[in-house]
Amino acid sequence: MDAARVEQLEKLGMVWSHFDIAWEEGLAAARGWAAEAGHLLAPLDATFQGYRVGIWLKNQRAAARKAAEIEQRRAEGLPVSSAAGALSEMRREQLEDIDPSWCPAWPVEWQRAFHLVRQHLEAGGALPTSPGDVVHQGEDLGRWVRSVRLGWDNLTTVQQWMCEQVLGITPAAEDEKPPARRTQADKWALNYQAARQFYEREGHLRVPRKHVERIAGEDQQERELRLGAWIGNQRSRAATLSPERVEQLSVIGMRWVS
Repeated sequence: MDAARVEQLEKLGMVWSHFDIAWEEGLAAARGWAAEAGHLLAPLDATFQGYRVGIWLKNQRAAARKAAEIEQRRAEGLPVSSAAGALSEMRREQLEDIDPSWCPAWPVEWQRAFHLVRQHLEAGGALPTSPGDVVHQGEDLGRWVRSVRLGWDNLTTVQQWMCEQVLGITPAAEDEKPPARRTQADKWALNYQAARQFYEREGHLRVPRKHVERIAGEDQQERELRLGAWIGNQRSRAATLSPERVEQLSVIGMRWVS
């Protein structure tokens, strides 16, 4: 609000509260930052002329969420203990006038990257698909696009629509996805497979400590497993192994006392 408008209101008897002044200061900083950045999805450390606009916006989003929760409770006929700390409709509209997407239903970081990719495309750029392709306002847009494609099933329906219809992003094909990380149970089963292979070939399970066993996994890729070290570890942890695993190892000649 400019000084002339403030003076007019004061002549009409306007009494300014500290809360109103703080709001106007924050709103002015938000407008200034958005004018430079092209959006109001500021990172937490963002400042404008010394004002910590990133933290201020974080607080306003929390207030907007509280207002939405109160509205939902009232719609359901539930009691509302207090509306203190909730963002008023007028103030929410002031922020929406700057950037309608200032308070997304998902992480601000995601929305910021979406906006920057859209800006990049509107400027005539190609869709970045690999980390390092395009970095803008500190955001690695290629890395974000890659994470969106690989994590497609974790997005909401609205996010998927935005990515597909606005940015032209499609989910990753199965052959593009990295192999699933093996669990501890998977790793144990793979080592047991190597131990059984050794036993069937050698007729015993007296594996030298430094022995490496080569096996083909379910994906037909050959792996080198430090079988000797694994056998030693199973022996030292015998007291904590499940009865099923103890039996599995005993069947193929495990010597529990070295």
